[in-house]
Amino acid sequence: MKGVLLLSGGIDSPIAGTMMLERGLDLALLHMDNRPFTDDREYAKLLGLVKLLREKAGRELEAYAAPHGLAAQAIVAKSCDRHFHCVLCRRFMLRTAEALARKVGADCIVTGESLGQVASQTLKNILAEDGATTLPVLRPLIGLDKSEVVERARKLGTFEVSTAPGLCCTIVPEKPATAASLSRILAEEAKLDIAAIIEAEMAGMKRLE
Repeated sequence: MKGVLLLSGGIDSPIAGTMMLERGLDLALLHMDNRPFTDDREYAKLLGLVKLLREKAGRELEAYAAPHGLAAQAIVAKSCDRHFHCVLCRRFMLRTAEALARKVGADCIVTGESLGQVASQTLKNILAEDGATTLPVLRPLIGLDKSEVVERARKLGTFEVSTAPGLCCTIVPEKPATAASLSRILAEEAKLDIAAIIEAEMAGMKRLE
């Protein structure tokens, strides 16, 4: 079995990936590159995490980076409701991960989300986000406390890389929605050419050595 791991430069997703590797799941790593709304330091952290995960797996896990800034720019350009930006952004991540999964023969998507940790990870928002993909989304950290994840990251050796300086997303709304309804999300997505955005992200996707 194989999954696509949505790998950010943060603490959580490398641990989620490691847990699934330990359960015997093969992984393709996918980073959603959010430049210009972040900076090159986040990309540098990604490369360090890819190296560590490959060392953990003991093999050359395939890894990719998709130009996710395209989706973020479209969400802003079409004046989608600012409160829903995080949920809309997450749905595009899942769609691109599913498109890659179809390409590489993966059966599921793996994320580093844990329940209630940030606005996009409330139960209602997770339900709204999952509707964007037909693949199962595995969240091995869903019930873990942040301190547990940090402890695992320190043991794995990813903590120092994940916490290195970098610019977080600069378009996160001041008051993100925490209880998005699917009907409202679909109304916002009606403003967007979803297929064209995913096609552009896939066309711009790079395989990382």
